[in-house]
Amino acid sequence: MSASQTSEVPTLLVKIFGKDRPGITAGLFDTLAAYLVDVVDIEQVVTRGRLVLCVLVTQPPASLEGDLRATVHSWAESMKMQAEIISGHGDNRPRGLGRSLVTVLGHPLTAESTAAIAARIAKAGGNIDRIFRLAKYPVTAVEFAVSGVETEPLRTALASDAAALGVDIAVVSAGLHRRAQRLVVMDVDSTLIQDEVIELFAAHAGCEDQVAEVTAAAMRGELDFEQSLHARVALLKGLDASVVEKVRNEVRLTPGARTLIRTLKRLGYQVGVVSGGFTQVTDDLKERLGLDFAQANTLEIVDGKLTGRVTGEIVDRAGKARLLRRFAAEAGVPLSQTVAIGDGANDLDMLNAAGLGVAFNAKPVVREAAHTAVNFPFLDTVLYLLGVTREEVEAADTHDEG
Repeated sequence: MSASQTSEVPTLLVKIFGKDRPGITAGLFDTLAAYLVDVVDIEQVVTRGRLVLCVLVTQPPASLEGDLRATVHSWAESMKMQAEIISGHGDNRPRGLGRSLVTVLGHPLTAESTAAIAARIAKAGGNIDRIFRLAKYPVTAVEFAVSGVETEPLRTALASDAAALGVDIAVVSAGLHRRAQRLVVMDVDSTLIQDEVIELFAAHAGCEDQVAEVTAAAMRGELDFEQSLHARVALLKGLDASVVEKVRNEVRLTPGARTLIRTLKRLGYQVGVVSGGFTQVTDDLKERLGLDFAQANTLEIVDGKLTGRVTGEIVDRAGKARLLRRFAAEAGVPLSQTVAIGDGANDLDMLNAAGLGVAFNAKPVVREAAHTAVNFPFLDTVLYLLGVTREEVEAADTHDEG
């Protein structure tokens, strides 16, 4: 039957609502089965123990419709539920072109911010087809399925509202790729870990203030990343190589980092890190966390001492984007299926090159340039942007423990 023919078929929308308990759905369909109707659509949701079940069925012969209505109402009353039956024609109206998923993270998620988001979607020409809660802890995360507007203009329209509303908003194109294999690549300092690795080394060398001065000069634009890297590493000259193990032990993972990586790996994703820091730390993180890829700068060590130089390929802003592309090629994942996470200006090229760039607790200039931002101090909240629910994360953890 064609879509145009389907739209002319008489249908009944049967709505059941009340306290949820086992057997409601089976009971309704047992009741409808006696009238030989066909199921066109089903939608069910349970919120705080209250069920709303909507079933769209073909209309029975006119001689049976009255009996169907009376029987459904009688059954609902016997189950202490309420029923509503609405006559009409056809199925849901076709969804508009342009399908996007809008993920909103709030702590809390207020009615005011939700109203503003819904209004902005409507103003952009979008229609909200479905809303689903992904998580209630550590943040409230909800997903809006939107049609009728292309992803990029919708993302632009919502990005300006996020900071003002005190929420994080991510907009991605809907489709099969949402659950396809992906590659996730993270920055390390102040993203995967809470520390700046060179500052940990500097503390052992007694040159924290000098390193901070060079860092500040780089932030003022007086030095580019490579110049600042060489200047800071030079201050570590003569440091005993045994300090590497001490720094590894001092590194503090960002809250939620292990959960994020463990869950991504269970989903079949590949995970990597790129860092302007040092392989002496990232190689250790790769082994400890089971990462697929890791690349950073390498401190030169000669005769058990740091020489104050780095060796090999310099990982700077352009280098991070280049490595993202290299990792994607090695993983066999299209660039559009990559996710990049970072906090600093030197992550921007990588964030913009990825299919989804996430600014994690980043500076304003980075938040404004990235596809989306997460401003909560839990790295695993990024999972919600990928459509993973809190229940899925916890169920996987329980399964592993078993």
